[in-house]
Amino acid sequence: MQTSGPLTGVRVLELGQIAAGPFAGSLLADLGADVVKIENPSMGDGMRSWPPLSKNEAGEAYSENFASLNRNKRSVALDLKDEGDVAELKALCAAADILIENYRPGVLDRLGLGYNALKQVNPKLVMCSISGYGQTGPYATKGAFDVTVQAMSGLMSVTGEDDSGPVKCGVPVGDFCAGLYAAFAVTAAVLRARAPGGTGCHVDCSMLGCLIGVSALQTSEYFGTGTSAGRLGSAHPRNAPYQAFKASDDYFVIAAGTDKLWQQVCEAVGMPGLKDRPEFIDQASRAKNQKQLAQILEEKFQHDTAKNWLQEFETRGVPASPINTYADVFNDAHVQHMGIVKDLVLPNGVKTKTTNFPITLSGYELAIHRNPPSLGEHNQEVLKEWAVQKEELLKE
Repeated sequence: MQTSGPLTGVRVLELGQIAAGPFAGSLLADLGADVVKIENPSMGDGMRSWPPLSKNEAGEAYSENFASLNRNKRSVALDLKDEGDVAELKALCAAADILIENYRPGVLDRLGLGYNALKQVNPKLVMCSISGYGQTGPYATKGAFDVTVQAMSGLMSVTGEDDSGPVKCGVPVGDFCAGLYAAFAVTAAVLRARAPGGTGCHVDCSMLGCLIGVSALQTSEYFGTGTSAGRLGSAHPRNAPYQAFKASDDYFVIAAGTDKLWQQVCEAVGMPGLKDRPEFIDQASRAKNQKQLAQILEEKFQHDTAKNWLQEFETRGVPASPINTYADVFNDAHVQHMGIVKDLVLPNGVKTKTTNFPITLSGYELAIHRNPPSLGEHNQEVLKEWAVQKEELLKE
């Protein structure tokens, strides 16, 4: 079992702020890449000030939000408006495989650090620019945050109940989907760049494009019908019963997505003849009449607890789940079996927890191998190491 990840030996520079860029960098770091986070010496990544701020006995605080996206990285503090620091960054670029940045389009070009400038320093460099709307087009310079891109992408039009106002996803999916796409794209690009005769490239990763990309079912519905999908809450446009229901004490979810499972639901609620009613006779009919169906079922579910209904459906093989809080999730026996929660020590000595890379790879033991850094903690170490690596690259 290797304790190093499959990306060991890949060198990554991250000029990332807040979420999208740092999340992409964290995925590469978790897989073993040497990720060096470039931060402004005056304050660093803005997420360093985000709560919760855990304090040690001396009152020194460190952001747990920041730690969650920046473990397994090293921090180098450079002022990109200082000529000497820019020269040091270019020297790092000469030894880097990947550079990830999420500045507003045009900022790095004005600083002499755009892709056209950096590829002169390192033709094999894969540079990934993450932004709200991409590097070109009418919205390229438009400011963007997760919620504005969720709204722009159409995602909020299908999120929430049919009679609710606009609702964003509770997780910042615009930032994190962009980070996922970015990590995937740069890994593919660096494979090509490292091949004999390979060259680098510029990856233009927009949050807008990524959210449209993960909306394939909704967009294909529009392409096929000419009609935009609407809000269904926890329900499904093509399956029923497939949503959250209220029991006598709490909500729970069932997903009876086949006729066989639907029959089990009918028997569980003591209404075996329900399956033969014309409006519920097949999957398409149940989806079309799901409001009527939900009302019938929920009247039955009110007579017992969520726990008992979940046990009933478990016995019958119908997929069902409680609606967990994160406290519930981390106390769940299966999640504990997954080993996804790991110990983490903040730079101020506070002991906390974090979530590990959630995918297993046979032959590798992916771990938290480096605690999150203090601002500029690794300046001299990285500059010295990467200078040696640059010389080794020039000899190849």
